[in-house]
Amino acid sequence: MAAQFGRRLRKGATTTAVAAVAVAALSASGAPGATLVTGSDDPQATGSTPPPDDSAATGNSPYYTDLPPLNTPDKPGTSTNLPVTGSAESGIPASILAAYKKAEQTVAGSDAACRLPWQLLAAIGKVESGQARGGRVDANGTTFSPILGPVLDGRGFAMIKDTDNGAYDGDSTHDRAVGPMQFIPSTWATWGQDGNGDGRKDPNNIYDAALAAGRYLCAGSRDLSLAADLDRAVLSYNHSDAYLRTVRSWFDYYKRGTHEIPDGTGAVPPGLGGGTDRDPGSPSPSPSPSGPGKPTPGPSKPGDGGSTSPTPEPTPPTKPAETLAGVENAGTGPLTATAGDAFAERIKVRAKNKLGGPLAKVSVTFTVAGDTDAAFDGGKKAVTLRTGADGTVTAPVLKAGEKAGKFTVRAVATGRSLPAVGYRATVTGRPADAIARTDEKALTTEAGTEFADTVEVKATYKGAVAAGVAVTATMITDDEKPVENDKGPYFKDEDADGKTVRTLTDLKTGADGTLKLPKIYADGTAGTYKLRLTTEGGATVVIELKVEAAGATETPDPTETPEPSGTPGPSGTPEPSKTPEPSGTPTA
Repeated sequence: MAAQFGRRLRKGATTTAVAAVAVAALSASGAPGATLVTGSDDPQATGSTPPPDDSAATGNSPYYTDLPPLNTPDKPGTSTNLPVTGSAESGIPASILAAYKKAEQTVAGSDAACRLPWQLLAAIGKVESGQARGGRVDANGTTFSPILGPVLDGRGFAMIKDTDNGAYDGDSTHDRAVGPMQFIPSTWATWGQDGNGDGRKDPNNIYDAALAAGRYLCAGSRDLSLAADLDRAVLSYNHSDAYLRTVRSWFDYYKRGTHEIPDGTGAVPPGLGGGTDRDPGSPSPSPSPSGPGKPTPGPSKPGDGGSTSPTPEPTPPTKPAETLAGVENAGTGPLTATAGDAFAERIKVRAKNKLGGPLAKVSVTFTVAGDTDAAFDGGKKAVTLRTGADGTVTAPVLKAGEKAGKFTVRAVATGRSLPAVGYRATVTGRPADAIARTDEKALTTEAGTEFADTVEVKATYKGAVAAGVAVTATMITDDEKPVENDKGPYFKDEDADGKTVRTLTDLKTGADGTLKLPKIYADGTAGTYKLRLTTEGGATVVIELKVEAAGATETPDPTETPEPSGTPGPSGTPEPSKTPEPSGTPTA
């Protein structure tokens, strides 16, 4: 068996000796000598703490460094449906294996050019969570309890502040990697998938997580049958050469043959507490440095199934003209748009080499971040494209949603530990080109009282509802050039103990474009007054307000018939007047 470290590799706290052991053990296991696509430095090997970078799927969170057995499950080319015999390490729990294979099939149906092998998902799943803690999942593939990485608060690990308000990781201060494939919440928000068709995207479900990992690894038009693209994909998951070597060793191991075992019986790397998640508040185990009395495992001895061949020569350094130094803004101007419209300006990025010149075929991922419903054409929040011969690449058209405000678009070299380029974007509310009352009721009251009816208006823009439009309401004089009136109807400032105000500026239409004004009161001056409402965009409406003198009596209507005179009868109804008998001769 290869040396088993039995712990997670603590980012930024590893010693050179530990990294050397990993390399030695990997060499001894007969791992392929494929070219490694690496960054300028390996923070895991040097022991330095890399700058915060949340562009990796896991946020560069810790992982298990256990390596596969030196003797392979079977010779190359054997069936993957081997009987349940041999080393326990060669078995993958049934639901976990099914999830990997289903993800491979799903991705092949939509992105066949990626050539995603399920064995790569298995290798990453082994390193990230010990195959969901040995297959401890329910019938739907969801872990019995959440698998959480350590708090990414910068103390031994990367610093990533909370992005999900604790929805996935239960931490509203910092992020933590979540689930069997260990996605950080911000990455899951972009790449999360529904792999088991239950209508949910759950990072703690192996079917959802495996499909998300597959799509993430295939980003940027990668062909995972090519060693260079596969290496870049793994490094995009965790920016560490040591991580790449560990995943590569398990990938090669699973390609040589494996078998299915019942859920819950898989081999769990030491440090997982028998397959139960550790207390979220407890620190992650850190590696013990080599020292006196703590021998460092070396290459396997002849005859134990391992290779005694020397460590492969390192890859020659890349020429400066071929090495990516970073990405930069390629002349993108201000990003502004009205709600519902497309941004006129398109985001353009330039990749440059270490000599400052353009670098072609660099994969760049554009991501819409922040509290916004804006998205790229097709409703996508993230897109990955490659630079052209001039080193530039232009993002798809960005479309504003209905929500006004500011947000950020980030452009980063995919799978590289390089700074991102940030672009600030602003969405303004629809300006509204018309505003009108929603009814035609006359607005009348007595002096010194309040108006019984509420004033309601609706704003539109090109005939469509104009939501979130700023509106100003002012009581105005009846002049050729009206100004604010100092008498007549008024509003009350509820924040200033009911102070009289005749102009309101903090009004906005609702989602349906309507606005109801606060109560309107009348002072002691009778007359006919005007209320003007003006929208952002210049649309106006003037409303008439009538104030009558207090105690005013109604003038009788001359068309009305007067009540008949007379003495009330027994029933209370006036008796009709009797015509007096004429004097003279009595009637017969």
